[in-house]
Amino acid sequence: MNKISINTKKLPLAFWNKGFWKAALALALPLALQNMLAASFSLIDTLMVSQLGTIPLSSVNMAGQWSWLFSMVIFGITSGASVFAAQYWGDKNIKGIHKVQGIAIISGLIISLGFTLVALIAPEWVISLFNKDPEVIATGSAYLQYACLSFPAIALTQIFGAILRAVERPMLPTVVTGISAAMNAFINYLLIYSAGMGVKGAAIATAITSWMGPVLIFLVSLIQKNILIAPIREVFAFDRETIAEFFKKASPVIANETMWGLGTTMYNIIFANIGYEEYAAIAIVKTFESFSFCFFIGVCSACCVMVGKSVGSGQIRESIRDSKRFLIIMPVISMLVAVLMISLRMPLISLFNMGENISQYSLDLASKIVIIYSVWAAIRNIPYITVVGIFRSGGDTVTGMIIELGVLWAFSVPMTYIAAEWLGLPFLAVYCTMLLAEDIPKSIIFLLYYRSGKWLRPVTEAGVKGLKEFSE
Repeated sequence: MNKISINTKKLPLAFWNKGFWKAALALALPLALQNMLAASFSLIDTLMVSQLGTIPLSSVNMAGQWSWLFSMVIFGITSGASVFAAQYWGDKNIKGIHKVQGIAIISGLIISLGFTLVALIAPEWVISLFNKDPEVIATGSAYLQYACLSFPAIALTQIFGAILRAVERPMLPTVVTGISAAMNAFINYLLIYSAGMGVKGAAIATAITSWMGPVLIFLVSLIQKNILIAPIREVFAFDRETIAEFFKKASPVIANETMWGLGTTMYNIIFANIGYEEYAAIAIVKTFESFSFCFFIGVCSACCVMVGKSVGSGQIRESIRDSKRFLIIMPVISMLVAVLMISLRMPLISLFNMGENISQYSLDLASKIVIIYSVWAAIRNIPYITVVGIFRSGGDTVTGMIIELGVLWAFSVPMTYIAAEWLGLPFLAVYCTMLLAEDIPKSIIFLLYYRSGKWLRPVTEAGVKGLKEFSE
């Protein structure tokens, strides 16, 4: 293990360094915008479906839990790919990036096809995992059977975007996401209302517009001849050793995101079993979370690329300095976003009841949850920036997984279940139990581990050499 103290006076922070801010903003802003546009997919579906009533809204969001679990597995693959791609970019190893791209594409397509087949063959079984209400199962199944056709497209879009961000080319996926979001709104309106297809129309619109992402990115990449375009033999010319090396780093990330996604699904099952009106409130709040998280994803991605690039090129001192800067930036951004979300919560929540089909109880509950989530976001994002932004980009994909899943499954999920099922606490108390039980232990442990410096584990020769020199 590395014997490095992150809390050292040898590394002045120089927080207002112009070079740092120029690089960070160039990476963070396009990705924040891209995720904001992507979140509009969910927002448009939720807003339009909410006009159909509380049960359709809950049903579509139940189906969305399967999509959420799928996206977590794909995020694990793209995060693993980003570890290598960012460090290879720092080491100018273009062929290495192409091999990582090929492995990620094949892995992503295999997983997406698996999730798609299960949703096509047994949609009722999938929805019944999250809720037992017959109406919810019937409506959610009708949505899922069509929406699941978007899974392979989502996988390709995320993989292409991750590679482009790792080489500091984030604008293309951002522009493509904007085009897809605009088309999604248009097709949604046509199918849900003009064609009278209801939730099926929303699902078909999602499937159609999702495929625009990878197609447009690939076509533009052909014109630009960017990093995604390479001879097929080079992209898929990886051997067993390369695959083993990739999954040695990527497997913990995939396991982490998959099991964390399952944990989040368990929370939602607990919430849903309290009542469909309570879950309708959660469905509304999730759109707020998606939009607020856009800012956090931008910051975290910039951190991942900049720290990973510095580690890969052997600039350990700079990677530590940047990581400290991002540890300060994330809570500050979280507090600013919290003020914005709380200020806008009432007019935004009212959008979900334009058809006056959502109960007032669900709307009032959603307003209270938004306040709680927003106030707590600064603490909740500490594990996110340390694990995803710093530890993984430094090469340590294992420790974060062990700690995060240990706290989640051994403590937080059981405590939330006990609060709901055994103690019968009010819904807001159950929600707060989830936040407190998960975020406080993880934040303390991750900050202590960050200071140890043991997360610095380069995958390039230049990085290993730089770490040795820095340690000495």
